[in-house]
Amino acid sequence: MRTRFLLITGYLGAVIGAGFASGQEIVQFFVIYGERGFAGVILATILFALCGGLLLFWAHEHKISSYQNIIAMLLGEKAGVIVDILLAVFLFIGISTMMAASGAVFFEHLYLSKNLGILIAYVLIIAFLFSGRQGLISAYYYLVPLKIILLLIIATLMYILTPGSVQVSYPAYLEIKDYKWAISGLLYVAYNFALAMVVLTEYQSIGNKRDAVIGAAWGGLILGGLVMLCYSAMLKFMPMVMHYQVPMLFMAGNVSIGTKYIYTGVLWIGIMTTAMANAYGVAQRFYNYSKLKFGTCLLLVTTLALPLAFQSFSVLVGRVYPVFGLLGLIILGALLFKAGQDMGLRLYYNITKSIFRRGR
Repeated sequence: MRTRFLLITGYLGAVIGAGFASGQEIVQFFVIYGERGFAGVILATILFALCGGLLLFWAHEHKISSYQNIIAMLLGEKAGVIVDILLAVFLFIGISTMMAASGAVFFEHLYLSKNLGILIAYVLIIAFLFSGRQGLISAYYYLVPLKIILLLIIATLMYILTPGSVQVSYPAYLEIKDYKWAISGLLYVAYNFALAMVVLTEYQSIGNKRDAVIGAAWGGLILGGLVMLCYSAMLKFMPMVMHYQVPMLFMAGNVSIGTKYIYTGVLWIGIMTTAMANAYGVAQRFYNYSKLKFGTCLLLVTTLALPLAFQSFSVLVGRVYPVFGLLGLIILGALLFKAGQDMGLRLYYNITKSIFRRGR
């Protein structure tokens, strides 16, 4: 049970970051499609559970516990090197982006210094991750359940306390097509899976294959349930949520000012867990290719990312995340093909073996 719980927290911690907690991802990928977005959420839930389970199945089958090795196995040596370098670059920029997000929360919602928010994020990333993999797992073990509990409570309150039935009104520029919900659900999973892969592969060594696959699959299902809850609450606030950069805070403010401040904490924890996943991924890669200690690599990587963190959060997101989504789509496609091929060959072998035994 502990292994499965750790896998669930790892999955949720990697995906439920600043974009999810702000509500912006859910609006852009699901809410704008109205009731059709429900099908998109179901598709995303199935893919999160399936791909999480397949990733851990593949990692255990080939004894892989680092994302660089899994990329090489999935894409081959040449393509794997290119994707690995690109992923490392975007993970590095992601550290800066999350520290910038911390500064934005401090400035826009807590009315404190932006620089203070950035520096606190910088110190906590190093403090939590200095011990390496165990630090990442321990941070997720404590932070993710707190984040999920608060998210569940507040999203439920938003849904229950908002009067009236769902009355979706679309801005004129939105052209809703029947097929777009499916593409959106697929892209949402691809967009998040690259970072989830970095975290989940680190859990390969903490349990057996069965518990790992079940834990990752449950993590995907719970993740889909949280998306569904937030999606259902946001539908009641259409089209107003389309005009806010942080829709969940706008909705929390409609419940009470205290709820808004509590949710600010949820958003900030989401930022920190994403920042830790990015920082761990880059530092671990640096550690593998150098003779330095992991703590030294982490300190160097995080410090080098600090100057970029003082740039605009929205500008960094607009430039980094679309390419990150493309990388995720490549990795997701390769995983589905390779793991599916492995499982198909194993099934064929077992059936052939069974027939041979009966023939004898």
